[in-house]
Amino acid sequence: MLWLAEGFGAIAVILNFIGYRQNDVNRYRFISAMALGFVSTHFFMLGAMAAGIGCALACIRNLVAIKYRGHHVLATFVALNLGFFCYEFFALQHGWIIVVAYASSMIFTVGSIAIDNAKKIRQWFILAELLGLTYAILVGSIFGTIFNITNLFSILFKLYQDKRKQPIG
Repeated sequence: MLWLAEGFGAIAVILNFIGYRQNDVNRYRFISAMALGFVSTHFFMLGAMAAGIGCALACIRNLVAIKYRGHHVLATFVALNLGFFCYEFFALQHGWIIVVAYASSMIFTVGSIAIDNAKKIRQWFILAELLGLTYAILVGSIFGTIFNITNLFSILFKLYQDKRKQPIG
C-alpha cells in the first residue's frame, strides 16, 4: 500500500511543478488543485490526517478561488481549517506537529484567496512550503518531502526568472 501512496505523491509532484510554472493565476489554481487532490490522497494513505485534510481543503479552495475570492470565501476556509485543527487537536488528541501542517494550510488559504498576483503568491508560499516540508519530514513522507522541495525550487526559480525579465532602471 505504501507504493500506491507514494505513487499518488509522485503524480502530485509532477502536477505541482507544472502549476508553479504558470503565469496566469487561475491556471495555477486549477493545476495546483489537481496536485493537491493527489497529495491529499497520499497523506491520508500514510495516516497523516492533518496534511490530508489541509490538502483536501486546499484542493477545494483553489477550485472555488477561480471564481470567488471574497471575504466570505476566505472566512469559510479559515473557519474550516480552524475547525478541523480543533477537532484533531482536542477531540482526537493528535500531537503538536499538526500545528505545522495547519499553519502551512492557513498561509496557502489566505494567499490563494486574498492575493491575486502570481508573484506575491509565490513569495508567501515560500514560508508555507517550508512548513509543509517540515511536516512531511516529521511524518516520514518521501514524496511529501520531494513535493515541498520541488515546490520551493520551482517558486524560487520562477521568481528568479521573472526578476531577470524586468527592465533595469
